Amino acid sequence: MRSVADVPVIPATHVLRDYALLADGHRGVLVGPQGDCTWLCFPGWSDPAVFAALVGSGGHYLIQPKGRWVWGGYYEDGTLIWTSRWVTEDGIFESREALCYPATRDRAVLLRRVRALDTPGELLVALDPRSDYGRQSIGTWRRRGDCWEVRGDAMVARWWGGGEAVTRQVDHHQRLELELELKSGGEHDFVLELMTTDGDTRSVELEAPDPEICWRLTEEAWRTEVPRCEAIVAAQDVRRSYAVLRGMTGPEGGTVAAATTSLPERARGNRNYDYRYVWVRDTCYVGRAGAAIPGGEAMLDDAVRWVTSRLLADGDRLAPAYLPDGSPVPRVEVLDDLPGYPGGTDVIGNHIGDQFQLDAFGEALLLFALAASRGRLDANGWQAAEIAAAAIEGRWTEPDSGIWELEPKMWTHSRLICVAGLRALCEAGTTPEQTVRYLGLADTIMARVANDSVHPSGRWQRADDDPRVDASLLLAQIRGAVPDSDPRSEATRRAVADELSDDGYVYRYGHPGLPLGEAEGAFLICNFWLALASIQTGETTEGLRWFERARAASGSPGLFAEEYDVVQHQLRGNLPQAFVHGLLIECAAAQSRL
Repeated sequence: MRSVADVPVIPATHVLRDYALLADGHRGVLVGPQGDCTWLCFPGWSDPAVFAALVGSGGHYLIQPKGRWVWGGYYEDGTLIWTSRWVTEDGIFESREALCYPATRDRAVLLRRVRALDTPGELLVALDPRSDYGRQSIGTWRRRGDCWEVRGDAMVARWWGGGEAVTRQVDHHQRLELELELKSGGEHDFVLELMTTDGDTRSVELEAPDPEICWRLTEEAWRTEVPRCEAIVAAQDVRRSYAVLRGMTGPEGGTVAAATTSLPERARGNRNYDYRYVWVRDTCYVGRAGAAIPGGEAMLDDAVRWVTSRLLADGDRLAPAYLPDGSPVPRVEVLDDLPGYPGGTDVIGNHIGDQFQLDAFGEALLLFALAASRGRLDANGWQAAEIAAAAIEGRWTEPDSGIWELEPKMWTHSRLICVAGLRALCEAGTTPEQTVRYLGLADTIMARVANDSVHPSGRWQRADDDPRVDASLLLAQIRGAVPDSDPRSEATRRAVADELSDDGYVYRYGHPGLPLGEAEGAFLICNFWLALASIQTGETTEGLRWFERARAASGSPGLFAEEYDVVQHQLRGNLPQAFVHGLLIECAAAQSRL
């Protein structure tokens, strides 16, 4: 090794489809084609980022070959172990990387093993973690043998494998840099360890993690965690999606909606959100995905456990989303002093904390009913189900913000999902008294919706005062509020396909005066909904078409964002979006049962 003396290499910002995710349940790292780790929040998902170059701020961890190269990469099947691969003018180099898994909240270990496959060469390495979304230095790096260490007020960072690095001032912050020389066939380990200290850095002992042990434990954990899915359509994609969801699920059982904040859905469109929280609805979707495949029961159990805890704690005042530990989502704060991802503005927090979303109670009932049908709902779960049903009974006549978190009104989807949840719970084994009460309530809600929210064409409409079609209305059929053969189901499927799709991609709803794609991108979850609705009615070829179109919208590493720009073939919004991966699994499983 020798120190780097030329102009420092600064990570570029890439299109979203080029980023891979490493995750350990508590946090996630985005890795770009330059071998650039440019996003990592620590200690938890929604804590301030220590790598924030993704949103135009400071903090990164770069490994890449010198000279000219082209990039590729791949996940090891059924894991979040990623290998970046570069073909240079002289040879091929790889960097195998992972967050050590499983992990604890107070400690993250990032493993990176670089290899020269067929020729000697040199790699550039640069490490620059910062605090407070890249705005503050952690402290001063000090070398202790082969370990570099920096101690801040609440965090210690230690880096093994870069003993011969030198420090350099970049943007008034201290960065470690080196050139690594590899022989043909040679490899070298780097281990970055981040630890919380609660303000007392003296208690942190210097003990190097053994990379061989860390790799072995991580490999074994993923082998144990992810089912084989051998009889499932698109098995490799299903296994990858399952790994993504397990990596985004914390020990409390909730799954964060996405690993990132502020990645714009529309350039300069004021659609920048923080999704680093656990939505009740999304976690219900994730639990259903786990139940859809053999060996996925752990994901179902985790979702049930988390949703149960939230209902037992908050009852009919259930919030739409929480921090993984059940704490409230912070209010929105705009970080005006950060540049943001190109086209976006950096925000933290989310406005949903005070919203009422009725459909969350219906989704909870659907989840509990599914668990009960598998013999996996305990007494606490049944109690939470009773709370959810009572909440629907007491609040279904109130306007709510709905699945898309819009202005409060009588959204059709919200009420139909409650109908589906109530009926599913009765089928799962409620008491005779509960069955009479819940089915009566379901019938009452259905009668009101059927009277107020059926379009003159025979399909469901968005709300009693909004005649537009909405892709979420497909869930009335999919979840059993109405039968597959109901004329309203057929009319809704056809309207979604005819009015809300373009080039095989499905949008949420139309925006008055704007063609599809002008106001927002296609919503990939809507493709999977339409695929499921088609499959359930025997239209298997059409269902496969909607499924495959959505599956093709992933980036090179196979990750999905929430939206897809049909014209530019680009991912939009935060990455990866958990509910899209969950619906891919459910849809693939449905095809496999044909």
